[in-house]
Amino acid sequence: MAATTIETVRGPVKLSQLGRTLTHEHLALDFHAFYVPPPKALVNNFQKKIALNNVGYVKQYPYSSRYNVNFYDEDASKAVIEDVTIYKKHGGGTIVDNTTCGIQRDLSLMKKISDDTGVHVIVGTGYYVEATQTPSTLKLTEEQMHDVMMKELTEGCADYPEIKAGFIGEVGSSWPITDFEKTAIRATATVQRQLGCPVTFHPGRNLQAPFDIMNIYLEAGGDPKKAIMSHLDRTIKTKEGLLEFAKLGCYCQFDLFGIECSYYQLDESTEMPSDAERLNRIKWIYDERSTDQLLMSHDIHTKHRLINFGGHGYSHILMNVLPRMLNRGFTARDIDMITIENPRAWLTWGNN
Repeated sequence: MAATTIETVRGPVKLSQLGRTLTHEHLALDFHAFYVPPPKALVNNFQKKIALNNVGYVKQYPYSSRYNVNFYDEDASKAVIEDVTIYKKHGGGTIVDNTTCGIQRDLSLMKKISDDTGVHVIVGTGYYVEATQTPSTLKLTEEQMHDVMMKELTEGCADYPEIKAGFIGEVGSSWPITDFEKTAIRATATVQRQLGCPVTFHPGRNLQAPFDIMNIYLEAGGDPKKAIMSHLDRTIKTKEGLLEFAKLGCYCQFDLFGIECSYYQLDESTEMPSDAERLNRIKWIYDERSTDQLLMSHDIHTKHRLINFGGHGYSHILMNVLPRMLNRGFTARDIDMITIENPRAWLTWGNN
């Protein structure tokens, strides 16, 4: 029997009360591992906090500002709380935080954010990419990973026992997928099969990566209808590729809304799409397969994307994207499916 509630940082909440839901965000994390030195000619613009006279440079080279990738200091926390308050004001109901082992969850902050704003916050468990892990974590066996995730989902999180995780993810992979990452995917599939819980994956920056992750997950017994593949907007760029991937049956998530800089520092061979292009790609799947597999989010993980630092904030999709979908052939019912009903179906525990 399918569950009727989901665990949040404030305890179980009825699935019917989640409202509009962002399925891939971060409220705090350590992203220093992905720092990229700036071009030499611009280096002086990245030696200080974000201000009007350097925010343009930061938007172009977001990972070249150590202050920007520090998304767990007091400045970030204050700005996130104000931002989530705005999200609530404009109709936001729930945020699914995808911060896992390797990038430093902050469950006490998530609890405070939910208490202060009234927005439901659901936290994940699991393992991010190998490059972010400690030597001791890299030695974990598949069984040990399984046991950690199982405990956090059913008993309580190691760093905050009063809070249970509501899903597994984001489970991170680089490219090529490492042995550690393959082990984490298999352990994820085993826990998912046993509990019927939702999971979400972060693919490496290669068009083959989402396919390989799903193949490992499916071979280990994971339910495709309880899985999300994140970051498809920067990973699979062709209509044919997206439609072929959608046949695997998982949720297809476009979660980099708000990023309008085509230059992608973390993979210079990739051109980041605009929001208009993201909607075009969503429409490809919509026209062929309806709305059942579609999800949208922002994946905010740096300061410059928050409103207080000149960014778009967690309310961007609600305020600036959904109204434009009506002009592209989506109905109000379609929008509710993508932002309310699909997240709720994914978060419902119980295998198909």
